Amino acid sequence: MTLSEISKYIDSELRGDGNHSIGLITDNTASRNSIIYISNSKKIPQNYRNFGAILTDYSTADLLSGCNLLLSHQPKWAFAKLTEIFKNSSSLPKEANYHKNIRTGKNVKVGVNSSFGCNVVIEDNVKIGSDVTIGHNVVIHQNCLIGNNVVIDSGTIIGSEGFGNVKTNDNSWYHISHLGKVVIDDHVQIGSNCNIDRGTISDTIINKGVVMDNQIHIAHNVEIGENTAIAAKVAIAGSCSIGKRNMIGGMVGIVDHIKTADDVIISATSTVNKNINEPGVYTGIMPISKHITWKRIALWILKLDKIVKYLNIKKI
Repeated sequence: MTLSEISKYIDSELRGDGNHSIGLITDNTASRNSIIYISNSKKIPQNYRNFGAILTDYSTADLLSGCNLLLSHQPKWAFAKLTEIFKNSSSLPKEANYHKNIRTGKNVKVGVNSSFGCNVVIEDNVKIGSDVTIGHNVVIHQNCLIGNNVVIDSGTIIGSEGFGNVKTNDNSWYHISHLGKVVIDDHVQIGSNCNIDRGTISDTIINKGVVMDNQIHIAHNVEIGENTAIAAKVAIAGSCSIGKRNMIGGMVGIVDHIKTADDVIISATSTVNKNINEPGVYTGIMPISKHITWKRIALWILKLDKIVKYLNIKKI
């Protein structure tokens, strides 16, 4: 593509030769056929003039000379759009593409321009929107609903039975059948090897714009609010309600029936065992110990601030 075409697509200002052609994105190998994204002035390579073009912000551009520039007030967003160009031009199908090994049940409905990898299984009464990309070895269980522009990466399972069991009089477990489904709204991205359980009676819901990393478990009846981002190895137990625009760090564990407010950030490896009612950054990391010991330690931690004030200890 020419730099003029790229500039229009990523909504950036072009300074340089609009007719210059670019064939690839790079992060180190300089060539006149490549474009590089420079996020800040500390990452300018010495050979920057050898690249075909540079995508960056306006402040960094002041330090560059003798090269083609694509300038944006939101350069990281522009970079994301740029990667989309090269992915579309090389690998994504232009029309609906069904791999020969796909298996579908009855009454499956799929929109236009969707793509399915190898060994995909889609059970009865599933509805899938348009412009959906589903990777290899994905399973979508019965009655699930998937919106438009959704990406589900390889190995993910949508709509599996939830972990609901009743302990009987003889101390064995009796499974509760799950009759709900999973509903995934538009523009959701789900990484590889994730598991999203169907609801018990009502549904598990992933709202519009949610992005999920790899190896995430979402239990039955959970609802994830719009534009929430969830990092790898997060586990969210049943019947939780996660607010809009939350950011959940890697390896976070959220116990059942928790609610979080909108605009909450949860630090990596935290355990969330009570509701979060106000926006903000939250961290909860405690070493494992016997429960009675943990309760005593937690009680003292909660009192530390009062102790400091009482003793008039200077805060760090």
